[in-house]
Amino acid sequence: MAKIEVTRDSIIGEVIKSIPGAEEVIKKHFGTGCFTCPGINVESIAFGSTMHNLDPEVIVEEIKNLKGNGNGA
Repeated sequence: MAKIEVTRDSIIGEVIKSIPGAEEVIKKHFGTGCFTCPGINVESIAFGSTMHNLDPEVIVEEIKNLKGNGNGA
């Protein structure tokens, strides 16, 4: 899997494909509806957050923590 930099503008589908565990974070915040929606391949974390009235930075940070960013993990 290629590593990607996760930001609020990252495409949800790309994040799920690229980062192990990201699918669970997306499910936790957005529910399972994302996984049957074709928008997953074009919509950003920020867009999904707006649709669910959430702060995209919370989701971005949770996904970054999965990768162990900043800790050499």
